[in-house]
Amino acid sequence: MTQSYYETMYILRPDIPEEEVETHVAKYRDLVTESGGVVLDCQMRGKRRLAYTIAKHREGIYVQLNHDGDGQHVAPLERAMRLSEDVIRYLTIKQDGPMPAPRTIPGAVSEAAPMEPAASAEPAAAAV
Repeated sequence: MTQSYYETMYILRPDIPEEEVETHVAKYRDLVTESGGVVLDCQMRGKRRLAYTIAKHREGIYVQLNHDGDGQHVAPLERAMRLSEDVIRYLTIKQDGPMPAPRTIPGAVSEAAPMEPAASAEPAAAAV
């Protein structure tokens, strides 16, 4: 049994502050729910080097948004991204099959799975 859902990957300008990145992520997540969709997962993929220059930027902040709905919520989402000056690229595709497990990036916290404190273990004795 397979499940259909949408995956939107968008790239934000690398020079915007962290607080503004969080504002954009929340804005697009809220826009999906207001349009009748359901947000399944939202992950910050971090700042990465682009394969080619986009609008004179060589890096970008990648965000992955997995959402479900009847498809009518995709147009308002893409329209908002197209009008935003901070989004330099976006792509929405319809996926069929099981949703992949959330990946974690070192130093980044996914909203789907908050980080738990590491188990306290005594360091192993080093051989002399």
